[in-house]
Amino acid sequence: MILTDSHCHLDFDEFSSHLPQLLSNCLTSGIHRIIVPATEPDNWLKVLKLCAQQHNGQNQAPSLLPCLGIHPWFLSKLTQQHLEQLTDLARQHSRNIVAIGETGIDKVIAEKEDNLRQQKTFFQYQLQLAKDCHLPVIVHHRRSHHEIIPLLRQNKSPYGGIIHAFSGSYQEAKNYIDLGFKLGIGGTITYERAVKTVNTVKRLPLSAIVLETDAPSMPLSGFQGQDNSPLRLVNVFECLSGIRPEPAEVLAKQIENNINELFRLPG
Repeated sequence: MILTDSHCHLDFDEFSSHLPQLLSNCLTSGIHRIIVPATEPDNWLKVLKLCAQQHNGQNQAPSLLPCLGIHPWFLSKLTQQHLEQLTDLARQHSRNIVAIGETGIDKVIAEKEDNLRQQKTFFQYQLQLAKDCHLPVIVHHRRSHHEIIPLLRQNKSPYGGIIHAFSGSYQEAKNYIDLGFKLGIGGTITYERAVKTVNTVKRLPLSAIVLETDAPSMPLSGFQGQDNSPLRLVNVFECLSGIRPEPAEVLAKQIENNINELFRLPG
């Protein structure tokens, strides 16, 4: 079986000292692709360089696939000019990037920084940019499904995207699926307390599921206090296999098909 981590921040400093060995271990574990979303202007070029180096290097590592975007956590010093810079860079690298993101709305941050209007402006701009570039979007949410779903309806795109780290009700999931989105399933389902999300994942059409780790964030149950790793994608898959009726081989094959359907992948 082969797997794709649809959301992993490999450019973060937590991986810098051991990245070559980590990537080799990922490949050995069957993880053959890792999608790397950028989060702010300061790391756009780092993500592009990291993925380009890997693409041009040896075959002893997974393919690294870059995304460009602005995360709602990093808006305090940003202006319209940064959105224009994102547009220029996305167009310049349109053949290399596979999505716009990570973008979205985070109500916890909005309440702390009183910036919900700015979050919506940056989110809508990136939704339009994704549409213009014929790309999907990677969407961050936190206590914000009720804000995000109407905006996705208003800015409907044929290219869809991924609702990163999905946790929510079946109706919320269905709303996203009806809009052409896949749901990123990660470490949340490994926690006993995540009853609502697990019950939702049990009911989802298999065609709507992709896997992710969000490493180095969001450690799995049993690994709290440690940096998360893309290697934990295997644990996420095993947990998913335990709550879904399909044989593991069928599950893995369809999830890979979901990735291939959503992303315009090189080669």
